[in-house]
Amino acid sequence: QVQLVESGGGLVQTGGSLRLSCAASGRTFSSYSMAWFRQAPGKGREFVAAVAWNGANTYYPDSVKGRFTISMDAAEGTVYLLMNSLKSEDTAVYYCAAGQFRCSAYWCYAGSSRYNYWGQGTQVTVSS
Repeated sequence: QVQLVESGGGLVQTGGSLRLSCAASGRTFSSYSMAWFRQAPGKGREFVAAVAWNGANTYYPDSVKGRFTISMDAAEGTVYLLMNSLKSEDTAVYYCAAGQFRCSAYWCYAGSSRYNYWGQGTQVTVSS
C-alpha cells in the first residue's frame, strides 16, 4: 500500500505561483511513477504532469507545458508540482497519484487508469 497526502493548495491571483507537495509513505517510493491530475467543477479528471519511476523523464500536456514543473525527491518520498503563471482555468482540485508501471510513452502517463493510489486532493483557486 502507498499513502499519498497532498498539501500546498490555496488561493492565488492570476499570474502567481504555487508549489504543491505530495508526501508518499508505504512501499518503496522509487518503484512508482508519480503524477498530478486535476478536476474542475463539472469536468472530468485531467492529466497535469508525470515523472517516470526513475526520475529520468517528465510529461506534460500542452495546457501546462512551460508553466508547470514536476519533480521528485525519492529520498524524502515527496513529489512536487511547481505552478507558475497561473490562469483562472487552472482552478481545480489537484490530486497526486502513484502507479507501479514502467513506460516511455506520453500516453502511458496521461491515463488515470494506470495509477493505483490517489491522494485526497488539494484545492487550487486562481482569481482574476
